Amino acid sequence: MSNIILATDSYKHSHFLQYPPEARIISAYAEARANPFSQEALFLGLQPFLIDYLGKPLTSDDVDEAEAICEAHGVPFNRAGWDAIVADHAGYLPVKIKALPEGTIAPTGVPLLQVENTDERMPWLTTFIETALLRAIWYPTTVATLSLKCKDIIRAGLEISSDDPEGQLPFKLHDFGARGVSSGESAALGGMAHLVNFACTDTLEGILAARRYYGADMPGFSIPASEHSTMTSWGQAREAAAYENMLDAFEGDGAMVAVVSDSYNLDAAIERIWGATLRGKVLSRKGTLVVRPDSGDPIETPLRTVKMLWDKFGGGTNSKGYRVLNPQIRVIQGDGMNMTSIAALVGRMIEEGFAIDNIAFGMGGGLLQHVNRDTLRFAMKANAMKDERGKWHDVSKKPATDPSKNSKAGRQAVLRSNGKLIAARLDAIGAPEGGQENGEESAQEGRELQDQLVPVWRGGELLVRQSFDDVRQRAGW
Repeated sequence: MSNIILATDSYKHSHFLQYPPEARIISAYAEARANPFSQEALFLGLQPFLIDYLGKPLTSDDVDEAEAICEAHGVPFNRAGWDAIVADHAGYLPVKIKALPEGTIAPTGVPLLQVENTDERMPWLTTFIETALLRAIWYPTTVATLSLKCKDIIRAGLEISSDDPEGQLPFKLHDFGARGVSSGESAALGGMAHLVNFACTDTLEGILAARRYYGADMPGFSIPASEHSTMTSWGQAREAAAYENMLDAFEGDGAMVAVVSDSYNLDAAIERIWGATLRGKVLSRKGTLVVRPDSGDPIETPLRTVKMLWDKFGGGTNSKGYRVLNPQIRVIQGDGMNMTSIAALVGRMIEEGFAIDNIAFGMGGGLLQHVNRDTLRFAMKANAMKDERGKWHDVSKKPATDPSKNSKAGRQAVLRSNGKLIAARLDAIGAPEGGQENGEESAQEGRELQDQLVPVWRGGELLVRQSFDDVRQRAGW
């Protein structure tokens, strides 16, 4: 499954016969187009693609495999082109990529990256990798953007109701999405994307991805937690014993333990067990119990849970006038959470006079799976062609039936104007040919005309290795 020649759409194997005979270099860019979901995109995911896909050289066996499949499949195969890549480029695709630094929050319509072939015999190569490259970035970028939008919602609630908004925020949205995605790679990339914004997750593959691709130390944390199988295996008659076992097994200074409490009757569990039978034990513990409702209305049920726990355990009022539960008790709501329901629950908590300190949120498939390429309307389009005389020609599309799909003409640059990123033509900013693209420091560094698209890859060489801390910092951590 790692043969880059086959990591494309079938029809692209015929494209080497379709470009004009004078074509030598094709430039193409990728962007999130204007869309109803978000006006910005948190860019992420290029570095894993460079390391795992472009960083793996092709072999003659790969070419043989691809040729056999394409011939049986009914599409042309560019044997001479792929053989030349193996023979003349040690199997590394002769392409160069410039990109915004990952973690950048870019307005839609601003190029996130730009690709060109570096071997003039292979103008077909730039757009050949569109399929693999686009899916490598649209998914983590979209998850990171969704997670960021949730973060903004939760931050707004904390700023209204909490004495410590920034200290609370990193641990307010927990990723439970590993089982709800289509593959382990999706869990890794999506889980990693969430960790750009938050420090709590149960998706271990996301932690592994952040460590492997961006050198993170430990970007995400979790706590011991029960599930229905561990609670119901005790039987309903011993529900209190099951809960008590959780309190005893995971006690300690600062320790937290989450206990799902709706296996039979949530209200009864709070009223009779947590608030009566085990109340003394909960209050005498050094750690914190996190009660988890897992069914019912995703807004009113957790709110009712907080209210009932207030009645049973009390708490205090912070400097902003909002009620905060006794530090031995908190709530997490992971069922039915999405941007809309999180916003509604935050609103209801504040309306009822409770600080957002009292509750954490969890998302599963809604975070890692309920997105697609059209969420941010991702696209990669050719924008320029260099001919045999060395002259660049504009390439673009302008469909009369859908102007929203118009593409950009000319090689692109990204400028910072009045603190905002904007798209511009590269030839309009006076950038020296080959200057920044060869990794040299630009004489215009720090000025408005500094191209923000930075060379990150050429042939088989990773030119910039970005750290997870840097990615987080750019994303506003």
